[in-house]
Amino acid sequence: MRKGSIAFSLFWLSAVWLVLALAGTAFLLTDLYSRTLDTNLTNQLKFDIDTLSSATLDSTEPNFADVSVRDQRFNRAATGWYWVIRDGSGAFLAASASTTGSTPPALDGPFDADNYRSGVLQDDSGNRIRAIERLITSNGRPLHVIITGNLDESLALVSQFRGQTFTVLGAVGIALAIMSAIVARLALRPIGRLSKAIEQVREGEAETITGEYPREIAPLAEEVNELLRSNTQIIERARNAVGNLAHGLKTPLAVLRNEASAAKDNPLSKVVASESEKMTQLVTTYLDRARIAARSAVVGKKADATMVMLRLTRVMQKLNQKVTIAFKRPDASLPWFRGDEGDLEEMAGNLLDNACKWSKGQIAVTMVSERTPSAQNLLIRIEDDGPGLTEEEATKVLRRGVRLDEKTPGSGLGLDIVKELVDVYGGSLQLKRSVLGGVLAELRLPAAKLGGLARS
Repeated sequence: MRKGSIAFSLFWLSAVWLVLALAGTAFLLTDLYSRTLDTNLTNQLKFDIDTLSSATLDSTEPNFADVSVRDQRFNRAATGWYWVIRDGSGAFLAASASTTGSTPPALDGPFDADNYRSGVLQDDSGNRIRAIERLITSNGRPLHVIITGNLDESLALVSQFRGQTFTVLGAVGIALAIMSAIVARLALRPIGRLSKAIEQVREGEAETITGEYPREIAPLAEEVNELLRSNTQIIERARNAVGNLAHGLKTPLAVLRNEASAAKDNPLSKVVASESEKMTQLVTTYLDRARIAARSAVVGKKADATMVMLRLTRVMQKLNQKVTIAFKRPDASLPWFRGDEGDLEEMAGNLLDNACKWSKGQIAVTMVSERTPSAQNLLIRIEDDGPGLTEEEATKVLRRGVRLDEKTPGSGLGLDIVKELVDVYGGSLQLKRSVLGGVLAELRLPAAKLGGLARS
Protein backbone atom coordinates (compact mmCIF):
# COMPACT_ATOMS: atom_id res chain seq x y z
CA MET A 1 0.00 0.00 0.00
CA ARG A 2 1.89 3.04 -1.27
CA LYS A 3 1.51 6.60 -0.11
CA GLY A 4 -0.69 8.59 -2.47
CA SER A 5 -2.64 5.54 -3.68
CA ILE A 6 -6.41 5.21 -3.42
CA ALA A 7 -6.03 2.23 -1.08
CA PHE A 8 -3.71 4.26 1.16
CA SER A 9 -6.18 7.17 1.26
CA LEU A 10 -9.15 4.88 1.95
CA PHE A 11 -7.24 3.10 4.71
CA TRP A 12 -6.24 6.29 6.51
CA LEU A 13 -9.64 7.92 6.08
CA SER A 14 -11.33 4.84 7.53
CA ALA A 15 -8.68 4.57 10.28
CA VAL A 16 -9.16 8.21 11.33
CA TRP A 17 -12.93 7.79 11.24
CA LEU A 18 -12.69 4.59 13.31
CA VAL A 19 -10.47 6.30 15.89
CA LEU A 20 -12.90 9.21 16.24
CA ALA A 21 -15.99 6.99 16.26
CA LEU A 22 -14.59 4.48 18.76
CA ALA A 23 -13.15 7.18 21.01
CA GLY A 24 -16.53 8.91 21.01
CA THR A 25 -18.22 5.58 21.73
CA ALA A 26 -15.84 4.92 24.62
CA PHE A 27 -16.52 8.30 26.22
CA LEU A 28 -20.28 7.91 25.68
CA LEU A 29 -20.32 4.44 27.26
CA THR A 30 -18.21 5.67 30.18
CA ASP A 31 -20.55 8.60 30.74
CA LEU A 32 -23.61 6.34 30.59
CA TYR A 33 -21.99 3.91 33.01
CA SER A 34 -21.10 6.77 35.37
CA ARG A 35 -24.66 8.08 35.28
CA THR A 36 -26.01 4.56 35.89
CA LEU A 37 -23.78 4.04 38.93
CA ASP A 38 -24.74 7.44 40.36
CA THR A 39 -28.44 6.70 39.80
CA ASN A 40 -28.10 3.29 41.48
CA LEU A 41 -26.25 4.89 44.41
CA THR A 42 -28.95 7.55 44.75
CA ASN A 43 -31.74 4.96 44.61
CA GLN A 44 -29.99 2.80 47.21
CA LEU A 45 -29.50 5.78 49.53
CA LYS A 46 -33.16 6.76 49.13
CA PHE A 47 -34.20 3.23 49.98
CA ASP A 48 -31.97 3.29 53.08
CA ILE A 49 -33.17 6.74 54.16
CA ASP A 50 -36.80 5.64 53.79
CA THR A 51 -35.94 2.60 55.91
CA LEU A 52 -34.40 4.86 58.59
CA SER A 53 -37.37 7.23 58.46
CA SER A 54 -39.83 4.36 58.96
CA ALA A 55 -37.74 2.97 61.82
CA THR A 56 -37.54 6.41 63.39
CA LEU A 57 -41.29 6.88 63.26
CA ASP A 58 -41.83 3.39 64.75
CA SER A 59 -39.14 3.78 67.43
CA THR A 60 -40.11 3.91 71.12
CA GLU A 61 -36.66 4.94 72.30
CA PRO A 62 -36.14 8.68 72.89
CA ASN A 63 -32.58 8.50 71.46
CA PHE A 64 -33.57 6.08 68.66
CA ALA A 65 -31.18 3.40 69.90
CA ASP A 66 -33.19 0.71 68.12
CA VAL A 67 -32.79 2.40 64.70
CA SER A 68 -30.20 0.88 62.31
CA VAL A 69 -29.37 -0.07 58.73
CA ARG A 70 -28.34 -3.62 57.89
CA ASP A 71 -25.60 -2.59 55.40
CA GLN A 72 -22.27 -3.36 57.11
CA ARG A 73 -20.54 -0.45 55.40
CA PHE A 74 -22.29 1.87 57.85
CA ASN A 75 -20.40 0.13 60.70
CA ARG A 76 -16.84 0.92 59.41
CA ALA A 77 -15.32 4.29 60.26
CA ALA A 78 -14.17 6.84 57.65
CA THR A 79 -15.66 4.91 54.74
CA GLY A 80 -17.96 7.66 53.48
CA TRP A 81 -21.04 5.61 54.38
CA TYR A 82 -22.88 7.44 57.18
CA TRP A 83 -26.34 8.07 58.53
CA VAL A 84 -27.34 10.71 61.09
CA ILE A 85 -30.58 11.76 62.78
CA ARG A 86 -30.78 15.36 64.03
CA ASP A 87 -33.50 17.35 65.65
CA GLY A 88 -34.75 20.71 64.44
CA SER A 89 -31.91 22.56 66.17
CA GLY A 90 -29.27 20.37 64.53
CA ALA A 91 -28.37 18.36 67.63
CA PHE A 92 -27.35 14.72 67.06
CA LEU A 93 -29.95 12.22 68.23
CA ALA A 94 -28.58 9.06 66.61
CA ALA A 95 -25.81 8.12 64.14
CA SER A 96 -24.18 5.12 62.50
CA ALA A 97 -21.04 3.53 63.95
CA SER A 98 -19.09 4.79 60.93
CA THR A 99 -19.37 8.41 62.15
CA THR A 100 -16.91 7.70 65.00
CA GLY A 101 -14.14 10.29 64.78
CA SER A 102 -15.78 12.30 62.01
CA THR A 103 -18.80 14.49 61.51
CA PRO A 104 -20.68 14.34 58.21
CA PRO A 105 -21.00 17.82 56.67
CA ALA A 106 -24.40 19.46 56.46
CA LEU A 107 -26.35 20.02 53.26
CA ASP A 108 -27.49 23.43 52.08
CA GLY A 109 -30.38 24.40 49.89
CA PRO A 110 -34.16 24.00 49.95
CA PHE A 111 -36.07 20.77 50.21
CA ASP A 112 -38.12 19.56 47.27
CA ALA A 113 -41.87 18.85 47.30
CA ASP A 114 -41.24 15.43 48.92
CA ASN A 115 -39.01 16.97 51.65
CA TYR A 116 -35.76 15.63 50.10
CA ARG A 117 -32.56 17.39 49.21
CA SER A 118 -29.25 15.99 47.98
CA GLY A 119 -25.74 17.00 47.03
CA VAL A 120 -22.08 15.97 46.69
CA LEU A 121 -19.92 16.69 49.73
CA GLN A 122 -16.51 15.78 51.16
CA ASP A 123 -16.08 14.23 54.60
CA ASP A 124 -13.24 14.72 57.08
CA SER A 125 -11.31 11.79 55.56
CA GLY A 126 -11.30 13.34 52.10
CA ASN A 127 -13.92 11.01 50.65
CA ARG A 128 -16.31 12.43 48.06
CA ILE A 129 -19.79 11.42 49.19
CA ARG A 130 -23.29 11.54 47.81
CA ALA A 131 -25.58 12.86 50.60
CA ILE A 132 -29.41 12.74 50.84
CA GLU A 133 -31.40 14.44 53.59
CA ARG A 134 -35.09 13.93 54.43
CA LEU A 135 -37.24 16.09 56.69
CA ILE A 136 -39.82 14.13 58.75
CA THR A 137 -41.97 14.79 61.80
CA SER A 138 -42.04 12.32 64.71
CA ASN A 139 -44.35 12.83 67.68
CA GLY A 140 -44.75 16.49 66.75
CA ARG A 141 -41.06 17.34 66.46
CA PRO A 142 -39.14 17.83 63.22
CA LEU A 143 -36.30 15.42 62.48
CA HIS A 144 -33.56 15.53 59.84
CA VAL A 145 -32.50 12.09 58.58
CA ILE A 146 -29.23 12.24 56.62
CA ILE A 147 -27.53 9.36 54.81
CA THR A 148 -24.41 9.34 52.64
CA GLY A 149 -22.65 6.94 50.26
CA ASN A 150 -19.03 6.87 49.05
CA LEU A 151 -18.93 8.45 45.56
CA ASP A 152 -15.22 7.69 45.10
CA GLU A 153 -16.04 3.98 44.93
CA SER A 154 -18.34 4.64 41.98
CA LEU A 155 -15.72 6.85 40.31
CA ALA A 156 -13.12 4.09 40.72
CA LEU A 157 -15.48 1.66 38.99
CA VAL A 158 -16.01 4.22 36.21
CA SER A 159 -12.24 4.61 35.75
CA GLN A 160 -11.80 0.84 35.61
CA PHE A 161 -14.66 0.54 33.14
CA ARG A 162 -13.12 3.31 30.98
CA GLY A 163 -9.81 1.44 30.76
CA GLN A 164 -11.51 -1.81 29.83
CA THR A 165 -13.68 -0.02 27.28
CA PHE A 166 -10.69 1.59 25.56
CA THR A 167 -8.88 -1.75 25.51
CA VAL A 168 -11.80 -3.63 23.97
CA LEU A 169 -12.72 -0.88 21.50
CA GLY A 170 -9.04 -0.45 20.60
CA ALA A 171 -8.86 -4.14 19.69
CA VAL A 172 -12.08 -3.78 17.71
CA GLY A 173 -10.65 -0.70 15.97
CA ILE A 174 -7.48 -2.55 14.98
CA ALA A 175 -9.54 -5.45 13.64
CA LEU A 176 -11.77 -3.05 11.68
CA ALA A 177 -8.74 -1.14 10.33
CA ILE A 178 -7.19 -4.38 9.09
CA MET A 179 -10.51 -5.36 7.58
CA SER A 180 -10.84 -1.95 5.86
CA ALA A 181 -7.32 -2.32 4.43
CA ILE A 182 -8.19 -5.78 3.10
CA VAL A 183 -11.50 -4.54 1.69
CA ALA A 184 -9.77 -1.57 0.03
CA ARG A 185 -7.20 -3.83 -1.62
CA LEU A 186 -9.86 -6.31 -2.75
CA ALA A 187 -12.13 -3.54 -4.03
CA LEU A 188 -9.30 -1.94 -6.01
CA ARG A 189 -8.04 -5.15 -7.60
CA PRO A 190 -10.13 -4.56 -10.75
CA ILE A 191 -8.39 -1.19 -11.17
CA GLY A 192 -5.04 -2.98 -10.89
CA ARG A 193 -6.14 -5.48 -13.54
CA LEU A 194 -7.28 -2.63 -15.78
CA SER A 195 -3.93 -0.89 -15.30
CA LYS A 196 -2.06 -4.08 -16.29
CA ALA A 197 -4.30 -4.49 -19.33
CA ILE A 198 -3.53 -0.91 -20.44
CA GLU A 199 0.17 -1.54 -19.87
CA GLN A 200 -0.04 -4.65 -22.08
CA VAL A 201 -1.59 -2.54 -24.84
CA ARG A 202 1.12 0.10 -24.46
CA GLU A 203 3.86 -2.54 -24.49
CA GLY A 204 2.43 -4.10 -27.64
CA GLU A 205 1.40 -7.37 -25.98
CA ALA A 206 -2.30 -6.80 -26.73
CA GLU A 207 -4.33 -4.72 -29.17
CA THR A 208 -7.28 -3.99 -26.91
CA ILE A 209 -8.23 -4.19 -23.25
CA THR A 210 -9.78 -7.56 -22.46
CA GLY A 211 -11.31 -9.10 -19.36
CA GLU A 212 -14.39 -8.71 -17.18
CA TYR A 213 -14.65 -5.71 -14.84
CA PRO A 214 -17.24 -4.48 -12.30
CA ARG A 215 -20.05 -2.25 -13.50
CA GLU A 216 -18.29 0.85 -12.14
CA ILE A 217 -15.10 0.22 -14.16
CA ALA A 218 -16.43 -1.58 -17.25
CA PRO A 219 -17.46 1.71 -18.98
CA LEU A 220 -13.90 3.01 -18.51
CA ALA A 221 -12.42 -0.07 -20.19
CA GLU A 222 -14.91 0.27 -23.06
CA GLU A 223 -14.06 3.97 -23.50
CA VAL A 224 -10.33 3.23 -23.59
CA ASN A 225 -10.90 0.54 -26.26
CA GLU A 226 -13.01 2.98 -28.24
CA LEU A 227 -10.25 5.59 -27.92
CA LEU A 228 -7.70 3.07 -29.20
CA ARG A 229 -9.90 2.22 -32.17
CA SER A 230 -10.45 5.90 -32.96
CA ASN A 231 -6.74 6.60 -32.62
CA THR A 232 -5.88 3.81 -35.05
CA GLN A 233 -8.40 5.09 -37.60
CA ILE A 234 -7.09 8.67 -37.33
CA ILE A 235 -3.50 7.51 -37.83
CA GLU A 236 -4.49 5.37 -40.81
CA ARG A 237 -6.40 8.25 -42.44
CA ALA A 238 -3.45 10.59 -41.87
CA ARG A 239 -1.03 8.15 -43.46
CA ASN A 240 -3.32 7.68 -46.44
CA ALA A 241 -3.60 11.44 -46.86
CA VAL A 242 0.18 11.80 -46.72
CA GLY A 243 0.58 9.06 -49.34
CA ASN A 244 -1.98 10.68 -51.63
CA LEU A 245 -0.26 14.05 -51.29
CA ALA A 246 3.13 12.49 -52.08
CA HIS A 247 1.80 10.90 -55.28
CA GLY A 248 0.02 14.11 -56.25
CA LEU A 249 3.19 16.22 -55.96
CA LYS A 250 5.69 13.82 -57.46
CA THR A 251 4.21 13.94 -60.97
CA PRO A 252 4.23 17.79 -61.42
CA LEU A 253 7.75 18.02 -60.03
CA ALA A 254 8.94 15.23 -62.34
CA VAL A 255 7.42 17.08 -65.33
CA LEU A 256 9.25 20.27 -64.33
CA ARG A 257 12.58 18.44 -64.05
CA ASN A 258 12.10 16.71 -67.41
CA GLU A 259 11.19 19.95 -69.18
CA ALA A 260 14.18 21.70 -67.64
CA SER A 261 16.50 18.86 -68.69
CA ALA A 262 15.30 19.10 -72.29
CA ALA A 263 16.61 22.66 -72.58
CA LYS A 264 19.90 22.56 -70.68
CA ASP A 265 21.35 25.58 -72.49
CA ASN A 266 18.56 27.85 -71.36
CA PRO A 267 19.48 29.76 -68.13
CA LEU A 268 15.85 29.61 -67.02
CA SER A 269 15.89 25.81 -67.36
CA LYS A 270 18.89 25.60 -65.07
CA VAL A 271 17.09 27.66 -62.46
CA VAL A 272 13.93 25.54 -62.84
CA ALA A 273 15.94 22.30 -62.54
CA SER A 274 17.78 23.53 -59.44
CA GLU A 275 14.67 24.85 -57.72
CA SER A 276 12.55 21.82 -58.61
CA GLU A 277 15.22 19.59 -57.05
CA LYS A 278 15.06 21.68 -53.88
CA MET A 279 11.29 21.49 -53.95
CA THR A 280 11.48 17.71 -54.25
CA GLN A 281 13.75 17.51 -51.22
CA LEU A 282 11.52 19.87 -49.24
CA VAL A 283 8.35 17.98 -50.22
CA THR A 284 9.98 14.69 -49.18
CA THR A 285 11.14 16.21 -45.90
CA TYR A 286 7.79 17.71 -44.98
CA LEU A 287 5.93 14.59 -46.02
CA ASP A 288 8.19 12.74 -43.62
CA ARG A 289 7.31 15.30 -40.97
CA ALA A 290 3.61 14.77 -41.64
CA ARG A 291 4.12 11.04 -41.34
CA ILE A 292 5.83 11.63 -37.98
CA ALA A 293 2.88 13.71 -36.81
CA ALA A 294 0.58 10.87 -37.79
CA ARG A 295 2.64 8.55 -35.61
CA SER A 296 2.61 10.84 -32.60
CA ALA A 297 -0.08 8.75 -30.93
CA VAL A 298 1.25 5.31 -31.79
CA VAL A 299 0.33 2.88 -29.00
CA GLY A 300 1.10 -0.78 -28.61
CA LYS A 301 4.14 -1.17 -30.85
CA LYS A 302 7.66 -2.31 -30.04
CA ALA A 303 10.79 -3.21 -31.96
CA ASP A 304 13.89 -5.29 -31.36
CA ALA A 305 16.50 -2.52 -31.19
CA THR A 306 19.41 -4.97 -31.47
CA MET A 307 18.19 -6.39 -34.78
CA VAL A 308 17.41 -2.92 -36.14
CA MET A 309 20.89 -1.60 -35.30
CA LEU A 310 22.53 -4.75 -36.66
CA ARG A 311 20.70 -4.30 -39.95
CA LEU A 312 21.55 -0.57 -40.13
CA THR A 313 25.25 -1.08 -39.45
CA ARG A 314 25.46 -3.74 -42.16
CA VAL A 315 23.77 -1.47 -44.72
CA MET A 316 25.87 1.57 -43.79
CA GLN A 317 29.05 -0.50 -43.90
CA LYS A 318 28.27 -1.56 -47.47
CA LEU A 319 27.47 2.02 -48.51
CA ASN A 320 30.57 3.47 -46.81
CA GLN A 321 33.33 0.91 -47.35
CA LYS A 322 36.09 3.36 -46.37
CA VAL A 323 34.61 3.55 -42.85
CA THR A 324 34.86 0.83 -40.22
CA ILE A 325 31.71 0.55 -38.09
CA ALA A 326 32.32 -1.31 -34.82
CA PHE A 327 29.00 -2.46 -33.39
CA LYS A 328 29.21 -3.98 -29.94
CA ARG A 329 26.26 -6.35 -29.92
CA PRO A 330 24.47 -6.39 -26.52
CA ASP A 331 23.27 -9.54 -24.82
CA ALA A 332 19.71 -10.87 -24.94
CA SER A 333 18.71 -9.02 -21.78
CA LEU A 334 18.63 -5.66 -23.57
CA PRO A 335 15.03 -4.37 -23.59
CA TRP A 336 13.17 -3.61 -26.80
CA PHE A 337 12.29 -0.16 -28.10
CA ARG A 338 8.72 0.85 -27.25
CA GLY A 339 7.57 2.30 -30.54
CA ASP A 340 7.45 1.86 -34.29
CA GLU A 341 10.35 -0.01 -35.89
CA GLY A 342 10.41 2.40 -38.83
CA ASP A 343 10.82 5.35 -36.48
CA LEU A 344 13.77 3.69 -34.75
CA GLU A 345 15.38 3.01 -38.14
CA GLU A 346 14.88 6.63 -39.15
CA MET A 347 16.34 8.07 -35.94
CA ALA A 348 19.33 5.73 -35.70
CA GLY A 349 19.82 5.72 -39.50
CA ASN A 350 20.07 9.52 -39.67
CA LEU A 351 22.60 9.61 -36.84
CA LEU A 352 24.62 6.78 -38.35
CA ASP A 353 24.52 8.42 -41.78
CA ASN A 354 25.81 11.71 -40.33
CA ALA A 355 28.62 9.82 -38.57
CA CYS A 356 29.62 8.17 -41.85
CA LYS A 357 29.67 11.55 -43.63
CA TRP A 358 32.01 13.15 -41.12
CA SER A 359 34.07 10.18 -39.96
CA LYS A 360 37.75 9.79 -40.92
CA GLY A 361 37.45 6.03 -40.78
CA GLN A 362 36.18 4.83 -37.37
CA ILE A 363 32.65 4.65 -35.96
CA ALA A 364 31.58 2.93 -32.74
CA VAL A 365 27.99 1.90 -31.95
CA THR A 366 26.92 0.66 -28.50
CA MET A 367 23.55 -0.01 -26.86
CA VAL A 368 22.80 -0.26 -23.14
CA SER A 369 19.81 -0.21 -20.82
CA GLU A 370 19.34 2.75 -18.47
CA ARG A 371 17.03 2.64 -15.47
CA THR A 372 15.68 5.77 -13.80
CA PRO A 373 13.38 6.02 -10.76
CA SER A 374 10.37 6.47 -13.04
CA ALA A 375 11.15 4.41 -16.16
CA GLN A 376 13.58 2.24 -18.11
CA ASN A 377 15.28 3.70 -21.17
CA LEU A 378 17.21 2.37 -24.14
CA LEU A 379 20.48 4.28 -24.72
CA ILE A 380 22.07 4.16 -28.19
CA ARG A 381 25.56 5.70 -28.54
CA ILE A 382 26.97 6.49 -31.98
CA GLU A 383 30.43 8.12 -32.05
CA ASP A 384 32.92 8.93 -34.81
CA ASP A 385 36.47 10.21 -35.20
CA GLY A 386 35.54 13.22 -37.30
CA PRO A 387 36.23 16.91 -36.59
CA GLY A 388 33.65 17.01 -33.79
CA LEU A 389 31.53 19.92 -32.54
CA THR A 390 31.90 22.58 -29.90
CA GLU A 391 29.15 22.95 -27.27
CA GLU A 392 27.77 25.96 -29.15
CA GLU A 393 27.79 24.08 -32.46
CA ALA A 394 26.19 21.02 -30.85
CA THR A 395 23.30 23.19 -29.64
CA LYS A 396 23.01 25.03 -32.95
CA VAL A 397 23.04 21.98 -35.20
CA LEU A 398 19.87 20.61 -33.57
CA ARG A 399 17.90 23.63 -34.75
CA ARG A 400 15.61 23.23 -37.76
CA GLY A 401 17.42 23.35 -41.12
CA VAL A 402 20.77 24.44 -39.68
CA ARG A 403 23.86 23.21 -41.54
CA LEU A 404 27.38 23.96 -40.38
CA ASP A 405 28.93 22.95 -43.70
CA GLU A 406 26.98 23.89 -46.82
CA LYS A 407 29.33 21.79 -49.01
CA THR A 408 28.16 18.53 -47.50
CA PRO A 409 25.08 17.11 -49.31
CA GLY A 410 21.78 17.30 -47.49
CA SER A 411 18.92 19.60 -46.57
CA GLY A 412 19.89 20.11 -42.94
CA LEU A 413 16.55 18.65 -41.81
CA GLY A 414 17.78 15.16 -40.95
CA LEU A 415 18.67 15.92 -37.33
CA ASP A 416 15.54 18.03 -37.04
CA ILE A 417 13.42 15.02 -38.01
CA VAL A 418 15.34 12.88 -35.51
CA LYS A 419 14.75 15.47 -32.77
CA GLU A 420 11.04 15.64 -33.59
CA LEU A 421 10.71 11.85 -33.46
CA VAL A 422 12.62 11.79 -30.17
CA ASP A 423 10.18 14.36 -28.75
CA VAL A 424 7.22 12.26 -29.93
CA TYR A 425 8.48 9.33 -27.87
CA GLY A 426 9.49 11.43 -24.87
CA GLY A 427 13.19 10.63 -25.31
CA SER A 428 16.26 12.83 -25.63
CA LEU A 429 19.13 13.48 -28.07
CA GLN A 430 22.46 14.86 -26.91
CA LEU A 431 25.59 15.63 -28.95
CA LYS A 432 28.87 15.47 -27.03
CA ARG A 433 32.60 15.11 -27.61
CA SER A 434 33.62 11.53 -28.36
CA VAL A 435 36.72 9.81 -27.01
CA LEU A 436 37.50 9.08 -30.69
CA GLY A 437 37.78 12.82 -31.29
CA GLY A 438 34.52 13.42 -33.12
CA VAL A 439 30.86 13.58 -32.14
CA LEU A 440 29.16 11.31 -29.61
CA ALA A 441 25.40 11.14 -30.26
CA GLU A 442 23.43 9.77 -27.28
CA LEU A 443 19.90 8.73 -28.20
CA ARG A 444 17.64 7.88 -25.23
CA LEU A 445 14.32 6.21 -26.01
CA PRO A 446 11.61 4.48 -23.92
CA ALA A 447 12.19 0.77 -23.42
CA ALA A 448 9.58 -1.97 -23.64
CA LYS A 449 9.57 -5.35 -21.99
CA LEU A 450 11.78 -8.01 -23.55
CA GLY A 451 9.92 -9.48 -26.48
CA GLY A 452 11.09 -13.02 -25.79
CA LEU A 453 12.03 -13.77 -29.43
CA ALA A 454 15.32 -15.50 -30.18
CA ARG A 455 18.00 -13.24 -31.61
CA SER A 456 20.24 -14.73 -34.25
